[in-house]
Amino acid sequence: MNSFKGFVEKIKTLESERRSLLLEIEELKKMADSRAKALENEVNMLREEVKSLRILLGTDQPSLEPEPKKRQSKK
Repeated sequence: MNSFKGFVEKIKTLESERRSLLLEIEELKKMADSRAKALENEVNMLREEVKSLRILLGTDQPSLEPEPKKRQSKK
C-alpha cells in the first residue's frame, strides 16, 4: 500500500510542476513576442532613417556593402 501512496504523491507533484511549467512557458512566449515586435519596430525605424538619409545625400545605392571584386581573366 505504501508504494501505491508514493505513486499517487509523485503523480500529484509532477502534475503540479507540469502546470507551473506550462504557465511559465506561456509567459516566456508572451515576452518573446513582445521583444520581437519591439525589434521589428526598431528595424523599421532604422530602415526609414536610412531611406531618408539616402534621399538627403542623393544616393541611390541600395546597400552600404562594398561591391565584390571582379576577377581578371587570365589569357
